[in-house]
Amino acid sequence: MNSDPGSRLIGRRRECEVLDRLLADVRAHQSRVLVLRGEAGIGKTALMEYLAGSSSSSGCHVVRAAGVESEMEVAFAGLHQLCAPLLGSLGRLPSPQREAMNRALGLTTGEAPDRFLVGLAVLGLLAEVAEEAPLVCLVDDAQWLDRTSAQTLAFVARRLLAESIAVVLASREPGEDQDWTGIAELAVVGLRDADARALLDSVLPGRLDDRVRDQMVAETRGNPLALMELPRNLTSAELAGGFGPPNVRPLASRIEESFRRQLESLPTETQRLLLTAAAEPVGDAALPWRAAQRLDIGVDAADPAEAAGLITFGPRVRFRHPLVRAAAYRAAASHDRRTVHRALAESTDPEADPDRRTWHRAHAATGPDEEVATELERSAGRAQSRGGVAAAGAFLERAAELTPDPGNRARRALDAAHADGARRRRCCLPPPSGLNHWTSRSPARPTCRRWRQRCTPAVSRAAACKRSRWPRGKQLTHRVR
Repeated sequence: MNSDPGSRLIGRRRECEVLDRLLADVRAHQSRVLVLRGEAGIGKTALMEYLAGSSSSSGCHVVRAAGVESEMEVAFAGLHQLCAPLLGSLGRLPSPQREAMNRALGLTTGEAPDRFLVGLAVLGLLAEVAEEAPLVCLVDDAQWLDRTSAQTLAFVARRLLAESIAVVLASREPGEDQDWTGIAELAVVGLRDADARALLDSVLPGRLDDRVRDQMVAETRGNPLALMELPRNLTSAELAGGFGPPNVRPLASRIEESFRRQLESLPTETQRLLLTAAAEPVGDAALPWRAAQRLDIGVDAADPAEAAGLITFGPRVRFRHPLVRAAAYRAAASHDRRTVHRALAESTDPEADPDRRTWHRAHAATGPDEEVATELERSAGRAQSRGGVAAAGAFLERAAELTPDPGNRARRALDAAHADGARRRRCCLPPPSGLNHWTSRSPARPTCRRWRQRCTPAVSRAAACKRSRWPRGKQLTHRVR
């Protein structure tokens, strides 16, 4: 681990020390959960990178996921990112949990998985992997997780016991759908003035008038990303004496605009490649590159963007910051977005991932299209079978928009409304009884593996009873009322 916790992150010594203690506890066979809370650009991702580096260098296994705004309605999308590297251990779980997990991730078909069993399966999967080495799970942009993944992770986080597991989430300010109540938080706030000036000087050494520097520190409120990005767009006159029009837009908008200007300076082919990567949020590099080939974009197109530090292409695609992704997508013309979505749809295996292919086809549509609308309706049925009522609603809403026939359009719109109502009524995962009295030092405290195995038979029977209330094969409108 880093002997000087704050050496790489200016002004973040306290936060790095908290993360170092968390990692030490996990290596000592204690579970820890932490939410990093703060505004966009405040440094949450940098702290996650610090923890990832420290964890890897100390022999821990690190798995990562990131919420993506465009996937908030796709059931279990976040869990798929986090758990996909661990699925080799899925066979060690009890059969009911293994089956529930397979259905949740779309690996097998069947009725909607019991969400309690899915929670137990994720808990057990993490525990199995942690038997081999301490496990650190990092989830960035947790405010954009799909609801089912957020609730499942909250369920898991509250039930971690004596395993060597850490779950660290980074999220913006709480919203109405936040599920992290009662979980330890670390508020990440702006840098102190002295640290903010030091960071600003490292970006623009010797080029700022003192009054301009003080004004920028005050306006950015010590936001590190703003301090590093906003000066790039200032003219020499503005840097020298602050002679320029005031900017009253929100800070996040100004940062995104700064990224947009950097993107505009890149070659056209590079901009199209970044748009392709931004339109496919899963992060698997293979699909964007297949789409790039269809768009006649060469491999060398990535070089200018990587040299500018805006994106990294490897086994996975990683933008420097979510605002870079947002800028790459929003700055593109509508016809360019449709062209990219069409290429992504054509590059997606219709057997392996039919729903993603359909979603891209829907974004590529230029007007009503019954074929695409019908595919979206099928995707809604598959999403519901996995327990993704919110995803079903999103598919049906888009299907209604693309339906040319007024009668079918009304029916699909009604189905979408029913699905949305079911999503709003859906309860959070229930807490187990009899856990609150255990403390971290109690000798009678069971491991989550033993508790999980005791619970599984009873939960399976309850799930079977609950499922029996719904006849198989009914239309979606009957199942979600």
